[in-house]
Amino acid sequence: MERGRGRMLPLLAFHAASEYYRLDRKPPVTACLLAANTVIYLRPGFLHSILPPIDEVWFNAHLILKHRDLKRFFLSAFYHVGESHLVYNMMSLLWKGIQLETSMGSAEFASMVTALLGMSQGITLLLAKSLLLFFDYERPYYSEFSVGFSGVLFAMKVVLNSQSENYSYVHGVVVPARYAAWAELILIQMFVPGVSFLGHLGGILAGLLYLRLKSRYSGSDPLTLIFRGLAGALSWPVRIVKGLFRSPRRRISGRGNVGRDRTGRTASDRWRCQTCTYDNSGWLSICEMCGANRNDNGFSPHQVSNHSRDLPVDELRRRRMERFGR
Repeated sequence: MERGRGRMLPLLAFHAASEYYRLDRKPPVTACLLAANTVIYLRPGFLHSILPPIDEVWFNAHLILKHRDLKRFFLSAFYHVGESHLVYNMMSLLWKGIQLETSMGSAEFASMVTALLGMSQGITLLLAKSLLLFFDYERPYYSEFSVGFSGVLFAMKVVLNSQSENYSYVHGVVVPARYAAWAELILIQMFVPGVSFLGHLGGILAGLLYLRLKSRYSGSDPLTLIFRGLAGALSWPVRIVKGLFRSPRRRISGRGNVGRDRTGRTASDRWRCQTCTYDNSGWLSICEMCGANRNDNGFSPHQVSNHSRDLPVDELRRRRMERFGR
């Protein structure tokens, strides 16, 4: 397939920019994955000496096992044979990545993508070798050359739709969402020539394996902890710069530890009054709106002061509206 820079890349850029513009929280990992795949495809001049050519990174089970070529194992997922191949995969990544990253958090999403990449490539390699050993399928699978992010995308589709009870359109066919990846695997294999059946199947199996492992382990996996640590280390210069331009806070004088009262509460420990539902500062033990007392666990008790007990509910609401309206 001829590699040209036509009109599809600007369309991808415009679509990605419009999607990110409407989001309150911008998912950074999805943006980095989009940028990495696109930059590798465009191969700007300053990266020519760093990025290997596509001929050296094709996923091929025979070459990977013969030469133990980890470069082909990992980098092949980030290479694409043409502009339409790239744009189709990146549109799918944008849609799936935004939903998954905003729901699970950037660190866990990065951990998941890393795990799915390794598992999908590993399962594809295992399938190709197994078909050779047990069925002597060498030419169609063991010697197949493939590239692209599709395997990871199929795995992400399995994770995204795993708990869905809705229906989904797959190339015009309505299927239950949890089976959408299987339907897409069959339809693409039937109507799109030259695609990697094992690569897509390996992605689906990787998604199922990830869900199975995740259901047995409720805590944060080691990769998530690593990515959280990296994110914290990379963000501290930004926090320092923000701190330099932040307006100075009001100083609090007096005896004792600054920032805490004798019970260990801080000003950021806000509590909600059960009488009028007003959110009070952690420094206060009496509701600033209605005068109700705060108990030890951070909520106001049913026994309130005489002043607040005599006030009807409508009066409490009116005072709260006046306070917020100032």
